[in-house]
Amino acid sequence: YNVSLTDEQTQYLSDITGIGKHSARKISRARILLSASSGKGDDEIVSDIHTGSSAVQRVRERSVKNGLTAAPEEKARPGQPEKPSGADEALLTAPACSEAPAGRSRRTLRLSADRLAESEIVPSVSYVTIHNILKKTT
Repeated sequence: YNVSLTDEQTQYLSDITGIGKHSARKISRARILLSASSGKGDDEIVSDIHTGSSAVQRVRERSVKNGLTAAPEEKARPGQPEKPSGADEALLTAPACSEAPAGRSRRTLRLSADRLAESEIVPSVSYVTIHNILKKTT
């Protein structure tokens, strides 16, 4: 992928590398693009910036396919799922503490999870989540 930059784009990337208010990854990606636009090869960029060759290839590809502003930016990461709040925990514990359904001697964690999923109180919940919440609240 050949990277060619206009004067405005070069100035934008120079501002990123010159001002210390950006993440190290973003600065490194901007330096890769500046080096690539000046005609340096991948091996030369790798040795100058001390990064991997696959990183150089990915940044080049992303700048050509998605545009210059997308190349230095981080992609969204999934992260850890949100933990239930106090109100959510109350909604989860109420069915577990209610009477057992007809034909059962007691309510199981799986039945509680199924009931919550059917009633659309929460989109999906694991019986292990219910177990952890009940263990915490009792």
